[in-house]
Amino acid sequence: MNAPEINVSFKRNIAIELDKDWFKTIVLKTLEVEGVPLCVEIGVLVTDNKTVHKLNRIYRGENEPTDVLSFQTAVSAGERAEATFVSAPDGVHHLGEVIISYPQAEKQARERGLTISQELAILVVHGTLHLLGYDHESPKEKRVMREKESQILSLLGKY
Repeated sequence: MNAPEINVSFKRNIAIELDKDWFKTIVLKTLEVEGVPLCVEIGVLVTDNKTVHKLNRIYRGENEPTDVLSFQTAVSAGERAEATFVSAPDGVHHLGEVIISYPQAEKQARERGLTISQELAILVVHGTLHLLGYDHESPKEKRVMREKESQILSLLGKY
């Protein structure tokens, strides 16, 4: 594998003007800034509020839609795995999935005075950073994550 594998998909009823390569570029820049090795795979799904609401309720106990969810499948540096997993024979590590609610992104873009592409870029970077072990539960973690988001978005010219 010469480059990270970024699998981007859109729910059928989502009318989006951005192509999959646009999303891949944002994920790749995030991985590059973080110094992630090339042998990783990430999935990005752009979907509707109903799907994100359901996932948010099932996995986070929050009975409401949200803008982005990240489902981390690999153990980040500094974390201990509770169970040992068999590595794929090709050496590719699946980091997880980033799931974005397009309607929520549109709403937030309007509220924040941003374009939809700016808002989506923020959500892609945010979700990818979660897969890499960043969080925002404490004020310090939130500050560190926001600074990293700003750094990456500026490198992309999206912020």
